[in-house]
Amino acid sequence: MTDTGLSPQEFRQTLGRFASGVTIITAKGDERRGMTASAFVSVSLQPPLILVSVDTRAHMHALLLQDDVTHFGVNVLSATQRHLSDHFAGRPGPEDQVPWFEHEGLPLIGGSVAQLVCRKDRVIEAGDHTLFLGFVEYSRYTDDDPLVYFRGQYHELG
Repeated sequence: MTDTGLSPQEFRQTLGRFASGVTIITAKGDERRGMTASAFVSVSLQPPLILVSVDTRAHMHALLLQDDVTHFGVNVLSATQRHLSDHFAGRPGPEDQVPWFEHEGLPLIGGSVAQLVCRKDRVIEAGDHTLFLGFVEYSRYTDDDPLVYFRGQYHELG
């Protein structure tokens, strides 16, 4: 190990051993936008806080930094929504297959295992990412199986 830490490739390979759910972060400025993210974590039960980590080069990053964008959504994908993860990760796929719906003007993804509506609480710069802390104002969920990401591949429970 050097003073600069692990190489990005070694770090990615190591963290790929941590199984995670797959989410799509959604927000609306001039248009609705979504971004696939596995860097999502619960922070606090009281008050209800979550955190998402967004690469500073992502379109979503610029959108979430806008002062007039006060809320964002977190959509936990179901095992049947792999195509949506690919679509919002920038892989080709038709926009008309996205099951958009709105909750009080915020775009969310229908058919997800869970949806959270979050008010931006804090913005924290952290290396090549920015951490967006969200106060959860609304949630809904199902008991469907989630989409899981492990070692760079999608998996299903069971």
